[in-house]
Amino acid sequence: MKDIRLDSPLNGRLVELSEVADPAFSGGAMGIGAAVKDPDGKVVSPTDGEITVLFATKHAIGIHTDEGADILIHVGLDTVKLNGNHFEAKVAQGDRVKKGQLLLEFDADAIRAAGYDTTTPVLVTNPADFGTITIALGGQEITSSAQKDEEKPAAEADDELAGLSKEARVARLIEKYVGGMGNVRNAEHCATRLRLIINDKSKIDEKAIENIDGVKGQFFAAAQYQIILGTGFVDKVFAEFVKGTDFGGMSNKEEAYAQMSVVQKISRTLGDVFVPIIPVLVATGLFMGLRGAAQSLGMSFSDNVLRMSQILTDTAFAFLPALVCWSTTKRFGGTPVIGIVLGLMLVAPQLPNAYAIAGGEAQPIPMDIFGLTVPVVGYQGSVLPALVLGIFAAKLQKWLKSFVPDVIDLIVTPFMTLFISMLLGLLVVGPIMHTLELGIFGAVQAFLQLPMGIGGFVVGGLQQVIVVFGVHHVFNALEVQLLATTGADPFNAIITGAIVAQGGAAVAVALKTKNPKKRALYISSAVPAFLGITEPAIFGINLRFMKPFLYALVGGAFAGGVASFMHLAGTGMGITVLPGTLLYLDHLAQYILVNVIGFGIAFGLTFTLFSPEE
Repeated sequence: MKDIRLDSPLNGRLVELSEVADPAFSGGAMGIGAAVKDPDGKVVSPTDGEITVLFATKHAIGIHTDEGADILIHVGLDTVKLNGNHFEAKVAQGDRVKKGQLLLEFDADAIRAAGYDTTTPVLVTNPADFGTITIALGGQEITSSAQKDEEKPAAEADDELAGLSKEARVARLIEKYVGGMGNVRNAEHCATRLRLIINDKSKIDEKAIENIDGVKGQFFAAAQYQIILGTGFVDKVFAEFVKGTDFGGMSNKEEAYAQMSVVQKISRTLGDVFVPIIPVLVATGLFMGLRGAAQSLGMSFSDNVLRMSQILTDTAFAFLPALVCWSTTKRFGGTPVIGIVLGLMLVAPQLPNAYAIAGGEAQPIPMDIFGLTVPVVGYQGSVLPALVLGIFAAKLQKWLKSFVPDVIDLIVTPFMTLFISMLLGLLVVGPIMHTLELGIFGAVQAFLQLPMGIGGFVVGGLQQVIVVFGVHHVFNALEVQLLATTGADPFNAIITGAIVAQGGAAVAVALKTKNPKKRALYISSAVPAFLGITEPAIFGINLRFMKPFLYALVGGAFAGGVASFMHLAGTGMGITVLPGTLLYLDHLAQYILVNVIGFGIAFGLTFTLFSPEE
């Protein structure tokens, strides 16, 4: 068979597909190749050929090369939800292209700010027709080859489907094995997958769906049942699947949100608010870690250098309400710049600084309102006042727009929104939410400081259960508050042990599995856990067999208990396990110990007590 060698169509950092935080790509179901992390925003053609796929959302491009290879370039993960925002296509479907020709431009920073991973898989989707496949970038090469699939049993072939086209047959079989169209609440598709919102998961025959000729895999993620079909073919199957239905009115994201419990909705909302600002807090934490590590090694800094470093580490937290209020206002449909200004009002220099008040260097400004004395203060480092105020401002702006005439909307609506929200924020929302915030924060700190690491043991043992139920984003606000108030995040140290434990259990399952194809799939699902992403390991391996998941919870509990006992805390949030090392440069030995305990216990229990045949 002929080998293929392609220059990467994007500049960035070349990584193995196993590092992609999406099982459809990391497991090789979509094809063979590599991925590019942190791409620069331009996609060029890696070869001469024809554009066979270009979605309206412009996030994915398919090329049929003159050598007969089908190449898929999928910019980012789940970026289909951006509906084409931040993308600009330079070619059209059906165009002939030359090697090096610009195909697509995208705003990588804006995509990341919207909460999406820009890691871009570059795949050959028909690898069985070739030998080895090599992707090259900047002197680095990643070579792989397709493993011949074991012949899988065909799904039940009903007589009435015999005369249908392949796509119609696949659509009807999917309909049958998901429990009928009555069990489907909504349907969408992206470049590679049919995405369904299901009413009752128990009615799905997952094994039968996997055995349908044309289906490359299936899994649940983000409250959606995703069936991997491949580029081009997914369009045809989707068209047949929704024929005669009224699907398409409400997006899957809205449908998924509508199906969530109240706790899940709160968690998802907090995730939508805090995920866009986490990169800034990660960077700030890295700066703090580097400075702390340098000082622990005996390095001293001049006043000016120290002042510059404090600008890097303190600015994000000094103006944290502006970041939170901006993201909240945007999330609830308001004008983001109004959110920024309201957040800045909460930390205006005319107000007594919250840190100065805490240190006894300043006093609140007393204001008499209807006979009540309200203490007016600045809210540096606070989260809840900005969060609630952002929601109120967005709702108020929408209400004003519903009746303010267009001719004066540009003047009246922003003025009234800012004026009413400012008064409410400083005199009502701020004092109430700040008092509530202090109470919650004090309770959490007391729990984490329970003797003998009990608090960390409980959190470490349950954190990944919370991930399974999709409500782990509730911790985002708490971690931000911990960092803003204390400059350290003990939650990060606790949950990193829980995360690495899931990876350890998954590795043990892989090593005990005799089937080489399954072993390779399990390892590719385990690797992302060591980069802080456990969903592939949990849903692809541990939770399927249950016992490895439970053993991993034990490992996470002991690792969390040790982290809490040692009072280990990160200088930032958002990254764990191997990348998280950068947050613990001044406590590296303790951090490594926590990870070793989490991995070792989970791996040891799984390898000793679990049999894949179960």
